[in-house]
Amino acid sequence: MSKKLVTFFSASKVTKKVAEVVAKAADADIFEIVPETLYTPADLNWQDEKSRSSVEMKDKSFRPAIAADCKVDSMNAYDCIFVGFPIWWYVAPTIINTFLEQYDLTGKKIVLFATSGSSGMGNTMKELKPSAPGAEFVGEKRLASDASEDEIKSWIETLGV
Repeated sequence: MSKKLVTFFSASKVTKKVAEVVAKAADADIFEIVPETLYTPADLNWQDEKSRSSVEMKDKSFRPAIAADCKVDSMNAYDCIFVGFPIWWYVAPTIINTFLEQYDLTGKKIVLFATSGSSGMGNTMKELKPSAPGAEFVGEKRLASDASEDEIKSWIETLGV
């Protein structure tokens, strides 16, 4: 039986609720990715090209800082890491790249899940793979904010993790 970790970034708490259900369904530990500077509603205004999230997502090489005390101490103990986030501009926010690049994830299985009102996963996996060289990306899924534990459990069972 592999040891699982659900990590997530949630600027508006929608992804956090889903991540808690994923962790329960996967019988996994849970860890929140906290930015050094929290996002305000103005930062998240995707209609304002000068908002923090818009500026960050225009430059995919930008890596938002993660809070100094926000580190998984025992990453080596996990075989499978679920990574959750909201979809921003059809992909994961670049803070997810920041998180993945902090660790040597060689040999680990990575499962991506996202919340979004309507956007799909887009090029998310393709854009995250370079941040976790040596890891095996085994699946991705957009989940509704009200996804049930049974629905999530059924999806996890298809992954073979």
